[in-house]
Amino acid sequence: MAKNRFDAPIGARTRFVPKLRLDQERFGRASEGFARAMGTGGFLIGMTIFVAIWLTWNTLAPAGTQFDPRSLNFTLLTLILSMQASYAAPLILLAQNRQDDRDRVKFEQDRQRAERNLADTEYLAREVVALRLAVKELATKEFIRDEIRDQLRELIEELRSEEPASKPSAKKSK
Repeated sequence: MAKNRFDAPIGARTRFVPKLRLDQERFGRASEGFARAMGTGGFLIGMTIFVAIWLTWNTLAPAGTQFDPRSLNFTLLTLILSMQASYAAPLILLAQNRQDDRDRVKFEQDRQRAERNLADTEYLAREVVALRLAVKELATKEFIRDEIRDQLRELIEELRSEEPASKPSAKKSK
């Protein structure tokens, strides 16, 4: 008896219509497929052929076989096309919203990838600069040869300056 009372809380009443549970992803994919199909030349040609056959049949066929007579301005065809348009518009909008969501995610991933690339590029630039500085501090082959030549000259000069002093003493010892 409490089930039918209007002053009872909503949770206490049973539902007259069961709650529909839709898989949003599946419904979204179906709407994208529908929007994709409606945007093709094949659909437009098929729809044109369908409407042409409909109009031809209901104009030229005997009055008893016409199901949407011309005298009623093709009311059934108008209702069918209106119903198609009323379903097509929201489904196309749903497909566009899903595409916008995918584009937003892709844009965010691209932005993050660009930030990582920029950070990597800056790191590599700093490493190249450090290597250039280190290479400038390294001794080149020519520098080392010049240093060795200078040391050899100094040694030769030292030896020459020591020889005259040691030669006379060597002569005296004979």
